Parts: sequence; C-alpha cells; structure tokens
Amino acid sequence: MKRLLTVLAAAMAAWMLAGCAGTTAPAANREIKTDSDQTDADRRAGIRLELAQGYFSRGQYTTALDELKQALMVKPDMREAVNLRGLIYAAMGDNGLAEEAFRRALAVYPNDPDTLHNYGWFMCQQQRWATADSLFDQALSQSTYRAPARTFLAKGVCEARAGRLLVAEKTLSRAFELDPGSPAIAVNLSEVLFRNGELERARFYVKRVNALPEQANAQSLWLQLRIERRLDNRNAVDDLSLQLRRKHPQSPETQSLDAGRFDE
Repeated sequence: MKRLLTVLAAAMAAWMLAGCAGTTAPAANREIKTDSDQTDADRRAGIRLELAQGYFSRGQYTTALDELKQALMVKPDMREAVNLRGLIYAAMGDNGLAEEAFRRALAVYPNDPDTLHNYGWFMCQQQRWATADSLFDQALSQSTYRAPARTFLAKGVCEARAGRLLVAEKTLSRAFELDPGSPAIAVNLSEVLFRNGELERARFYVKRVNALPEQANAQSLWLQLRIERRLDNRNAVDDLSLQLRRKHPQSPETQSLDAGRFDE
C-alpha cells in the first residue's frame, strides 16, 4: 500500500504542533489565564517555546531542541514543552529518547490528550499498532479534548497501515463527520474507500478536495485519476492527466502516470 495516505504527513505535523500550543479546555474550578497573569518566567519560557515550534516546523530539529531545553530550564513542567520534546526526538530518529520523553510527559500530565495523541502517532510509526490504538482511545476518552478529529484521522491512518481497512473506513468517516472541511481527512477516507472497492463514495470525497484549486495537490489528483480510471470515466482521466502533468510535472505521481503504474 505504497501510496496510501500520502497527504497525511504535513497535516499531521501541523496538528501535532497545534496540540503543543494547547487544545485542552480549562478546568471548571480554575480561572482562565490572561496576559496579566503571566510571570516573567512564563513569558520567557513562552518565547523559547514559540521559537522551538517554529524551528521544528521548518525541520531544524537541533535548533528546536536547543530552544526547547531553554524553555524547560525556565519552566520544567511546561505542558506544551514536555509534549514537544517527544516529537523532536522522534523527528531526529532517536526513538529511545522519544519514547522516554513521551512517558515522562504522561507522568507529569497523565491524561493530557495532546500527549496521548502524539505518543500514539509515534507508536503507529513504530508499527506498534495495539499500543497506538490504545493511546488514541485514551486521548478520545478525555472529556476536555477539543481536537478529536485529528485523533480519529491518526487512528484511521494507523488502522489502514495495519491492514484493517474496514475499521479504518469507519474511523475516518467519524473524523469527516467532525471536520468535513479537512482535505487531509477527505483524501485519506477516499483512499481507504478506494482500497475497499467503494469507488463512487471514494470519488465523492476526493472530488470535493480537487474542486478547490488551493486544496488540490499531486496526491489528490492522482487518487481521483485512479478512481476515474477504475470507473472507466475516460474524459475525467484525460482531464486529470493533463492537470497532473501541467501543475506537477516532476512529482512521483506524474512519473507513475507516465509509466502506467496505476496500481501501486
């Protein structure tokens, strides 16, 4: 399943960073924090964290880690910072340190849904399917969690990678119910439906994405092209082939098109 879920990575990175910025609702018995409540330490740690997040999003992992360490020197228990530490180590390829960082984060914040989500995605990348599934379920069970769509997306992707396509279809359908405007969810659901032989339904979801030029990319055009080809819609195949060659001439998808590799 080489091209399965190809648009996930960028969206998932953005969503994981969004989690590091804080998506959990405040407890009912606490005051909502405002700028006037911040101490000097809060401000300094916050600046370092923002820098770390920026470097992380640009792939400058060593610099991101250095900024993060400085944030943690100021506030060792900063929730967003201890969450981000595991992501940085994972991106750097040090799986041992990444897992240790996630475990330490959960020791401090046992039910933090953002950490549970990110740890689950890390476990999915390690093909530890059962552990990933359990962590995603724990994140989704938190009543204060405000971003369940991203976890249903990650959970569905993980299920598909594990070969559980029918289960993944249900999970990704739930993600779409929660966030129908997400192109990442729509395309990944379409891909799974395509793999499950649900061609008309698969076409519906990916066509929604490709109808908006700012959302369409090489992966979504290629997916719809393969669906239209399977449905024997030759005019649509010709149009999508033209778009792919014109807009993404150097992409792996265009190379597959030119080579006639439609079933990868």
